[in-house]
Amino acid sequence: MKILVVDDEQDIKTLFEQRFRREIREATLAFSFCYSGEEALTYLQEHSSEAILILSDINMPGMSGLELLRRIRENSPEPPPLIFMITAYGNPEKQGEAMRLGANDFLNKPLDFGVLKQKLSNLV
Repeated sequence: MKILVVDDEQDIKTLFEQRFRREIREATLAFSFCYSGEEALTYLQEHSSEAILILSDINMPGMSGLELLRRIRENSPEPPPLIFMITAYGNPEKQGEAMRLGANDFLNKPLDFGVLKQKLSNLV
C-alpha cells in the first residue's frame, strides 16, 4: 500500500521509518513524504495513481491540511485516495469540517502508531 504523509514537521519521515521499519522492509507499505500542502498537490499531480492513502496534518503554514483536503476532493483521481487528517488539537470543529470536506478518518497527535497500524491493517 502506498501512503503519502503530509506534515510540515521534518522529523515525521524518521518517525514513520522507525515505526514501520518491518512493513517497509517487507514492502507491505511504501511511504512518500511532503512537507507542505503545495508540495503534496504537486506530488499528486506527478504520481496521480500511486497514493492509496494520504495522512495529512491539518495545521501547516501556507496551505492548511483542510485546504489540501478540499482541493484533492475537487480534483480527485479515480479511484479517489483515502484521506486521514491528523492534528495536535482535539478540536471538534476542525474534525467536523474535515469530515464535511471528505476526510475518511481523523487521528490526533501525538500519533498512536498502534491505532494507526490497526487502521492500516483493516484497509489491506
